Amino acid sequence: MNRRYDVVVIGGGPAGLGAALAALDAGTESVLVVEREPEAGGILRQCIHSGFGLHHFKEELTGPEYAERFVQKAIDRDIDVVPNAYVTGLALDSDDTRLVRVLSERDGLSTIECSSVVLAMGCRERTRGAIRIPGSRPAGVLTAGLAQKMVNMMGYLPGRRIAILGSGDIGLIMARRLVLEGCDVVGVFEILPYSNGLTRNVVQCLDDYGIPLHLSTTVAEIHGRDRVEAITVAPVGADLQPDMSKAWRETCDTLLLSIGLIPENELSQSIGANLDLVTGGPIVSSSMETSLPGVFACGNVLHVHDLVDFVTEEALRAGRFAGQWARGVRRPPDTVSLVPGRNVRYSVPHTLSPDRPHTIYLRCKERMQPCVLRVGDLINKKLSFVVPAEMIRLKIRPSLLDNFYGDRLTIDIDPRD
Repeated sequence: MNRRYDVVVIGGGPAGLGAALAALDAGTESVLVVEREPEAGGILRQCIHSGFGLHHFKEELTGPEYAERFVQKAIDRDIDVVPNAYVTGLALDSDDTRLVRVLSERDGLSTIECSSVVLAMGCRERTRGAIRIPGSRPAGVLTAGLAQKMVNMMGYLPGRRIAILGSGDIGLIMARRLVLEGCDVVGVFEILPYSNGLTRNVVQCLDDYGIPLHLSTTVAEIHGRDRVEAITVAPVGADLQPDMSKAWRETCDTLLLSIGLIPENELSQSIGANLDLVTGGPIVSSSMETSLPGVFACGNVLHVHDLVDFVTEEALRAGRFAGQWARGVRRPPDTVSLVPGRNVRYSVPHTLSPDRPHTIYLRCKERMQPCVLRVGDLINKKLSFVVPAEMIRLKIRPSLLDNFYGDRLTIDIDPRD
């Protein structure tokens, strides 16, 4: 690890590695990737199922295969990757210099100078404490991602009779994985009236294996002293409160939680980056630059994605602009703000520039079919349906903004006649 780099990337998952490679492609000479795990690759190393790479590589890969391609590219391009390392602080020393404090197993506490920084720390799972499930505190309550790591990387089963709270993609995938390992999955319980995972995962992971999905249902209590013995399950009303008069007891020895992901933004917040209250990630321009000059963000630290291919797409953009910044290229500020409107929960990036094409990612608030996606008066796109669990990806050509003279574009999703 040197003391000076053009670009420092925080996070060695698919977003971080993609951004590092794009920074080199933009003409920089030196890039450092700081990774807290023993090796790069991120969460993909434990995702041994297929379905990755269909958009970016135009072929179906497992998670480790997808990660390995980027790891190998980083090795071939001689990118410095520091494993078992944490960034403890980030400061803007001047317009051209950022100071990154790195605590690593090998070098101890170091201060690295760089021209630009890419935030690619990913996200983490919400835990039991976030939703305050009543009951005792026995062993056997863990997040779906931790169970995935135990089974796929460590060779341990979390239990034999499994209940899953929440229908996020990791929970759906683990339901199938545990059945294949000989476990009994009693059901997936989702408090909302719709699944929070991709439709393909509901079909391939639950329907194909006969695993029941209970919508508008939650776990009202956990039973057991030393180990989970059972859970009380109850339907919920419109106010999402459990109706205990219709509750039932489900025997199990393990409860997996798949109740959402949270961007890892403690560092972003500590350095003063403006955060989006809906996504939990930084507010970024069309060049993926945060409110701090020379600090860029991409991937799940920005907003939680469905597909790693779109993480890579976003990372390549962030890395390219971070590389250009390191070379002294300064772009004029964006002139158009994107505003989430009817049935739009959020959109990223938050601003646009009329001088280049853009890719916008957004999520709806409620399921709607059929519908039309409107971006001001510029775009009217018919859609068969939208669901909150599936991100919408929209491309905007520069020509559409040529005759737009306002400073705000509202994005709406309306019912279609």
